[in-house]
Amino acid sequence: MPQNVVFIITDDQGYGDLGCTGNPVISTPHLDCLYEESVRFTDFHVGPTCAPTRAGLMTGRFHNSTGVWHTVGGRSLLRRDEVSLADIFRCNGYKTGIFGKWHLGDNYPYRPQDRGFDEAVVHGGGGIGQTPDYWGNDYFDDTYYNMGAAEAHQGYCTDVWFRLAMDFMTRQQDNPFFCYIPTNAPHAPFQIADVYADRYRDTEPEVRARFYGMISNIDENVGRLRTFLDDAGLADNTILIFMTDNGTDGGCVQEDGFVVDGYNANMRGKKGSPYEGGHRVPFFLHRPGMGFAGGRDIDTLAANVDVLPTIVELVGLDLPCNLDLDGRSLYPLLQGRSVSWEERVLVTDSQRVPIPVKWKDSAIMKGKWRLINGCQLYDLTTDPEQRNDCAGVNLKLTAAMRTAYDIWWNKVSSRFEEEIPISIGSVREPTTRITSHDWRGDVGDCAWNQGEIRAGKECNSYVELFVEQAGTYSFELRRWPQEEDRALAEGIPGDRLDWFTGGEALPIRQAVIRVGNQERSAEADPRSPSVTFELRLEPGPTHMQTYFIDETGSARGAYFVYVTRAHAASASQ
Repeated sequence: MPQNVVFIITDDQGYGDLGCTGNPVISTPHLDCLYEESVRFTDFHVGPTCAPTRAGLMTGRFHNSTGVWHTVGGRSLLRRDEVSLADIFRCNGYKTGIFGKWHLGDNYPYRPQDRGFDEAVVHGGGGIGQTPDYWGNDYFDDTYYNMGAAEAHQGYCTDVWFRLAMDFMTRQQDNPFFCYIPTNAPHAPFQIADVYADRYRDTEPEVRARFYGMISNIDENVGRLRTFLDDAGLADNTILIFMTDNGTDGGCVQEDGFVVDGYNANMRGKKGSPYEGGHRVPFFLHRPGMGFAGGRDIDTLAANVDVLPTIVELVGLDLPCNLDLDGRSLYPLLQGRSVSWEERVLVTDSQRVPIPVKWKDSAIMKGKWRLINGCQLYDLTTDPEQRNDCAGVNLKLTAAMRTAYDIWWNKVSSRFEEEIPISIGSVREPTTRITSHDWRGDVGDCAWNQGEIRAGKECNSYVELFVEQAGTYSFELRRWPQEEDRALAEGIPGDRLDWFTGGEALPIRQAVIRVGNQERSAEADPRSPSVTFELRLEPGPTHMQTYFIDETGSARGAYFVYVTRAHAASASQ
């Protein structure tokens, strides 16, 4: 009988944000039950931030090799020639669905429906309320993208993802399926109904009460999902995986990486850190019929890049020829018998810069040894909090781990200079909405969330494009997205300005666009919602940069640009 796979990954929930991993405050009874009934990898590592972890999961390859080493700035786009886990499932006759957070590209050819998913209902960008997301989403009764089309949904976001996932599985009961549920919770901003946050407000600060409340809601949904699998008769032939994508964001307060308030499972560092708390996460795998149950720990070093080859072997999938995987199947360890397992060195890092920098925020891992940034060595068997640097008395080991990093770096850095362009003029996406989230550069060079759009953040950079077909292209430059449809110079009334409310008025008077070596400018009618330019383009790669200039002479980019090829419909026939 074919094995179904249900894969849950939560966002910014750390190893210590569960009752079963020792947290004395949080209540997660359903996840604790899953923990008790699963095989658990207790030394499992990911990228220290969201998109890099997902790139490694989807490809079985080190995230830097795939073009994904940031969460914004055009470097959360999974390189076009990568093969995804969903691609592999679909090629093996599986139905594939994703419900939640993708964060590997919002435009063709990077969307989930371009990467092997038959069904895809997702928010935009790396979280609800980020710039590519549908305007005005706030976690409750939001509009998500169903295979690219905006579609309204009632309810809290996490409840919606699980409800859609269970509907997908109900419709696919006669087919083997891969159901991917990557929640955006408990990613900030910490939006949750009071009924969940109230459980923690008597003992925890407000931010952590809301963070824990989001996790309690996830826990309830995991309970509903497991009941559904039992009632639908799917539990016996379904592999259920639970993990998180990086270290905690809201579970503790730290100074110099050490916990001063909250709980982090005795680890230094949190989200974004090269220390253990930044990238060590829980990983549970449940499948009683295959013997993967009963609450068994595996303490062998493992990582997100191992997930794809492990699932492929567990399920018995055929792989494409010449697929260059960095991960290793964990199936021999899952079987629970004594096996020969060669120790290896694994590397993870957090770059978050336009081009990666050698040694930056890196963790080199061998057994229980950790070499941080190429110079600080820690032995977790005696120093789990990574307080005592012992590189000076372990020179040979430090040198060997640096050599292993050099080999890794030579592999992952070979394509750093290559562009990862968004396509325009494709029949797969007749109108391409390009947002400031994907402007090339660093965090300060782009407006990556809707709060920054509302505030009128003064920033700008270019975006990498690939022109699929020759023709005349219309470029509609907007300050507000089409669904908001306000005038260029108009603000949004409100008592406050934050991620979800208000908007500064900007006295925009001129618009400029530059595509390749072509530049156009025009006066901007402040009462109009947009300025449109038409340019004749030839196929191939190019760059686009836009400018809105206000009456004071200040300039910022057009946060939203809608690109359409003239007569695209007739050209595709």
